[in-house]
Amino acid sequence: MKNVLMLHGINHNMFGKRDPAQYGTVTLADIDARLLALGEELGVQVESFQTNSEAAMCERIHHAYEEGKDAVLINAGAWTHYSYGIRDALAILTCPVVELHMSNIHAREPFRNHSVFADIVKGQICGFGIESYLLALRAVHADVCA
Repeated sequence: MKNVLMLHGINHNMFGKRDPAQYGTVTLADIDARLLALGEELGVQVESFQTNSEAAMCERIHHAYEEGKDAVLINAGAWTHYSYGIRDALAILTCPVVELHMSNIHAREPFRNHSVFADIVKGQICGFGIESYLLALRAVHADVCA
């Protein structure tokens, strides 16, 4: 069975409460439940990790490298736009990495239009709400299970 790590970034523990006009009312637990269900359907084990600590995120990425994860999905939230530390940690990985966002970061405030991860990830998916997560899982499943 393939192992995929889903990394949830800063403030994602507040989904469902934070800016519902932008992110809806879906909670992090809802997202993880949908990912686990799709993972079971696809024959993929999905592990989720959320932190508000940049250091903890880097440590979890390092651990993913040591574990030999088959793929990593990341919605780093605001870290996407400025965290070179997380970018450098992701660059260590030898598996496919997909960046995803619930909102379309290219149609938002100018500071959100840039991703420091863009040049090292396999691809980006944004703007489809909770479906962005499911599309990302389907994409890595097709990539690593082909």
